[in-house]
Amino acid sequence: MVKIGKKEKNEQLYKAILQLKDEQECYDFFQDLCTVSELRSMEQRFEVASLLDGGMIYNEILERTGASSATISRVNRSLSYGTGAYAKIFERTREQEK
Repeated sequence: MVKIGKKEKNEQLYKAILQLKDEQECYDFFQDLCTVSELRSMEQRFEVASLLDGGMIYNEILERTGASSATISRVNRSLSYGTGAYAKIFERTREQEK
């Protein structure tokens, strides 16, 4: 997976995201920032990642989410060879649920 170098990204966006105080602010911000299609795609990829992390197999994920096999495969590559961000989020979520 190719990482974007610090100089290649607009830090302003990421700093703005860190300023969001709750789920509603986050929802509102992303509603303003993204198209409906972009949001649905991100939501679907996150759901796919969660299901893969939970041990669900490709065919079940495809059936449950409607995601393409290419999307499922891409998300699986991110889980296996990415930055580890999904794993951090899933671990934090599990901790909060305890």
